[in-house]
Amino acid sequence: MPILTLNADTLPRLQQWLRGDDLLVACLCAAWCDVCREYRPQFEELAALHPDKHFLWIDIEDQSDLLGDIDVENFPTLLVQRSAYVAFFGSVQPGMQLADRLVQAQAALSGDELARFATSHAHEQQFHLQRRLDDAAA
Repeated sequence: MPILTLNADTLPRLQQWLRGDDLLVACLCAAWCDVCREYRPQFEELAALHPDKHFLWIDIEDQSDLLGDIDVENFPTLLVQRSAYVAFFGSVQPGMQLADRLVQAQAALSGDELARFATSHAHEQQFHLQRRLDDAAA
């Protein structure tokens, strides 16, 4: 499945994904970042390994009006979210193997397990894509 790049035209598709139960894997980067440019092909390879999941590329500066002020400590930063539950939000070392293991681990969780995990961890409060989009629309 190709990677969706977040912009005004692709926002409705992202909102549809967030209403569903499929796993969303988003990479938060910036156009000026050399590491991000080098990571994009790896992220595309990861998406090809997981065609049953949704993959999203977010330029945090280009889409700051939608996302608000995000505290991204390092690039690349990954978000793994299913429906209303954030399973992971944090920076990762570039390389597909780590991201692949992360995606597999989160995909293996049942909806109930993911809900319990997400609500018991601080990253649920740090970044929630649906809440940010809802706030931006208000």
